Amino acid sequence: MFKNHPKGLIPAALSNMGERFGYYIMNAVLLLFLCSKFGLDEGVAGVIYAVFYAGIYVLSLVGGFIADRTQNYKSTIQWGLVIMALGYVLLSIPVVHSAGNHMWLLVFTCVALFLIAFGNGLFKGNLQAIVGQMYDNMEADAVAQHKSAEEIKAIKERRDSGFQIFYVFINIGGLVAPFVAPLLRQWWLGVKGMVYDAGLPALCHQYLNDAAKMGAEQMTNLNALMEKANPAGFSAGDMGAACNNYLEVFNTGVHYSFIASVVAMFISLVIFMAFKKIFPTPAKKEAAAVEEYTPEEKRAMAKEIKQRMAALFAVLGVCVFFWLSFHQNGQSLSVFARDYVITDSIAPEIWQAVNPFFVIVLTPIIMWIFASLAKAGKAISTPRKIVIGMGITGLAYLFLVLVSMSAGYPNGEDFRALGIEQQAAMKSQWWVLIATYFFLTVAELFISPLGLSFVSKIAPKHLQGICQGLWLGATALGNLFIWIGPVMLNKMPSLWMCWAVFLVICLVAMGVMWGMVSWLERVTGEKE
Repeated sequence: MFKNHPKGLIPAALSNMGERFGYYIMNAVLLLFLCSKFGLDEGVAGVIYAVFYAGIYVLSLVGGFIADRTQNYKSTIQWGLVIMALGYVLLSIPVVHSAGNHMWLLVFTCVALFLIAFGNGLFKGNLQAIVGQMYDNMEADAVAQHKSAEEIKAIKERRDSGFQIFYVFINIGGLVAPFVAPLLRQWWLGVKGMVYDAGLPALCHQYLNDAAKMGAEQMTNLNALMEKANPAGFSAGDMGAACNNYLEVFNTGVHYSFIASVVAMFISLVIFMAFKKIFPTPAKKEAAAVEEYTPEEKRAMAKEIKQRMAALFAVLGVCVFFWLSFHQNGQSLSVFARDYVITDSIAPEIWQAVNPFFVIVLTPIIMWIFASLAKAGKAISTPRKIVIGMGITGLAYLFLVLVSMSAGYPNGEDFRALGIEQQAAMKSQWWVLIATYFFLTVAELFISPLGLSFVSKIAPKHLQGICQGLWLGATALGNLFIWIGPVMLNKMPSLWMCWAVFLVICLVAMGVMWGMVSWLERVTGEKE
């Protein structure tokens, strides 16, 4: 699997594991943390989450611009890791929330999120650009050594599998991360003589904000859950103190999980520094290449560059809708896991580990399928793989539509207003989430690592960093609107309607991409 790939590929992927660890910690806990810490509803928390995740990718354009202008990719990457670590340090401080400090504490939290997003912007796209440069160097060396056309073609075809290998290794951090927050939170709850309950923080905030507006069913639910979660310190006569105490302990445990992200960033920085010398330096190679271009050659290249950038923007436009649908894993799917799925023994955040687990397990299988097809002369082009990926994403939401219709699920607000016993009787089994994440992960493997490969193929050589930033910018645009997932889940008359919207989005995007396939294959050189 690793044969004939650049020697810097695995160290680069290992350097990225810390960022993935922090990313999946945030993916698992951020929406639920904002709700439990500040008493925000899922819609408002979803907007903050969406802006944060959009910021991660938008700021990759800034990071790409800085690296391209300075031609100092490695230093930019190092600073990105340091700034991300600082943001996680701020988040790890367990300041107790109260009515008096609500606004400044929320602002403080958003500042920490900005630092994480900005550091990620400096880091993410530029490391991917370095990986792309490794394959550029391999191809250039093959040409310089006068290898045959067949050998050069084989070297070019390694790029897709190389980015898939890169994607597998960076997801090792993502596999571990979702277990950390629940373990630390439940450890801290245990120290204080309490147990975890996913639905209790929302009821506590509702009681503290305006107990008079709570219905009899909700008060019954609050009393039952509090007695179960805080058996030693619960007094029905002082519910306000019990709610404040539970929220403080609950959220302090989540704060401690961010310390693990700081450690992960440090490990990534050490790995990057240890292998820094073997990573390519695009500035040196590119400076030599630019000097060889004559004015006539530059004019001849202008048309090709224009075509390449048009193809890039076309694919980016389609992928916006993939990320809008896929990144519901930290939004509406997190709420679905918390409220509609039996999670008595498994915290809802842990379900986020299913995605990186499937990435690690399924990538070698998919690589083998692609390689077998290529050997049989039936290779699938990168644009066609993206079309297939959009279709598989649609299958995930078709599955959820069918599950929600058969169970007769109401929207989120109506579901949470039901009695505890009625909710428990309606909840889905764990396999529903496993199946959903299976479809979404297969789709991701057809789109995300191959999209990175597509960008590295099509980007003009002097714009590698900015073009990787544009790919991440498209992800940002998709992320900016992911907040609509929890809003639809809570407000639409029935839950299946929420999933149906995403199904339609995926089918339309797949159709548009299919219409552009032949043109994209010509631009990338995958079709004569």
